Amino acid sequence: MVSEDELLRRWEKTVERLFREGVIKSEAVRRAFLKYPRYLFVQKRYWGYAHVDEPLPIPAGQTISAPHMVAIMLELAELKPGMKVLEVGTGSGWNAALIAELVKTDVYTVERIPELVEFARQNLRRAGVGNVHVFLGDGSGGFPPKAPYDRIIVTAGAPEIPEPLVEQLKPGGRLIIPVGSYHLWQDLYIVDKTEDGEIKKRRWGGVAFVPLVGEYGWRE
Repeated sequence: MVSEDELLRRWEKTVERLFREGVIKSEAVRRAFLKYPRYLFVQKRYWGYAHVDEPLPIPAGQTISAPHMVAIMLELAELKPGMKVLEVGTGSGWNAALIAELVKTDVYTVERIPELVEFARQNLRRAGVGNVHVFLGDGSGGFPPKAPYDRIIVTAGAPEIPEPLVEQLKPGGRLIIPVGSYHLWQDLYIVDKTEDGEIKKRRWGGVAFVPLVGEYGWRE
């Protein structure tokens, strides 16, 4: 078993490389990555691989995203302290922890798989993250009890942009979501709602995410 000191050293090298290459662009995202290493959010048998810039397995046949992809989405979201954020697809809880560090306030995240809800909660507790609230449910329809949101970040690929997510954005809000096929390839969309309610969409580029399953996503 690799020591925690060595795991941290490897992780710091990965973060510095992503920062040097311009994938991590802001000091805020860099600090969040350093505060919450990815190995804290995977099963122990994968700790020695957590610094590798690739997806890794998590329970229930799902994955934790590659560090570069998480960084890209966080940078595109342009998160600021005080923003109210909804994450759709909690997975391991890592992305939610990073979001919480960036906004410095409560973060709401919805996961449809009960095993992952518990996995994420355990990881968040172990990492000392107290401002992430994990809910079991169908996140494809958003999370109306806490709407509207400044930012919504979706970590699974949808067949199209779910209308409830757009509706739950505040004026001036932004949605980051992969849209495309069920398996592998999607386009990452940045969806902005202007102050007068106009919706503007732009494509960032190709990505590969697990499917967003739910009423406004893919059907099982």
